[in-house]
Amino acid sequence: MTGRLERGATYGILALFAVVALTPVVGILSTAFGPRSGTATGFSLPDGLNWANFADAWTRGHFGTYLSNSVLVAVVVVTATAVLAVLAAYAFGVMRFPGSNLLFYLFVLGLTLPQEALVVPLYFDLRYWQLTDTYWALILPQTAQSLAFGVFWMRTYFRGSSRSVIEAARIDGASSWTTLWRVLVPMGRPALSTMVVIVFMWTWNEFLMALVMVSDEAHRTVPLGLAFFQGQHSSDTALLAAASVLIALPVVVVYVALQRRFIEGMLTGAVKE
Repeated sequence: MTGRLERGATYGILALFAVVALTPVVGILSTAFGPRSGTATGFSLPDGLNWANFADAWTRGHFGTYLSNSVLVAVVVVTATAVLAVLAAYAFGVMRFPGSNLLFYLFVLGLTLPQEALVVPLYFDLRYWQLTDTYWALILPQTAQSLAFGVFWMRTYFRGSSRSVIEAARIDGASSWTTLWRVLVPMGRPALSTMVVIVFMWTWNEFLMALVMVSDEAHRTVPLGLAFFQGQHSSDTALLAAASVLIALPVVVVYVALQRRFIEGMLTGAVKE
């Protein structure tokens, strides 16, 4: 009887938190599909699905260009971060060399540096090299910022990987390169998928770096484009909600596609060394 009550209380608490978490989502969706009105409320169910709101937001906001820019930046940043983080984390987690701990904590130091303290010096450095208003002005800083987390995350996986597997690969004549890419990386897909999802969300939602580094419309990403779109259509809540749904949809798709590995990676990454 006690176990049944505990289970019921657990499900009740989970249901309550689910309602709290889903209420804003339902509100933004109902507004996006609702009628075009400056006084529309976010929690009223629309009479019909007004798909024209999404087409209008897509056309007026030039989100086709912004989405292409964001996809390009996110793919390059995630790919570069994943490759560099795996290589560096393998060296810190498996290999032993002088100064490895010092170099690792130097990487981790990047997690403590606020972006607001770095964006202005970065702007002047990139402007000196004539990289502002280019994709590199968005790719290079975000890759460097994500690399600190990527190295920390993947090193935890490599430090917790089975030593017997590594030794068996070395006995079979596998080099360090082969051991990494043929043995450890396939085994660490959950941890790698978790890192990819987190870095993708960070890169996709990045606003301050894009605001400072990019001034021309041709290189704007979706968060920056939404900010300008909001300034032009601040009274049209249905159009703003539709634009927000369009921007958030790629993140939702990536998370749903990698959900199982993401959760598995979070659980395995929580194991202490």
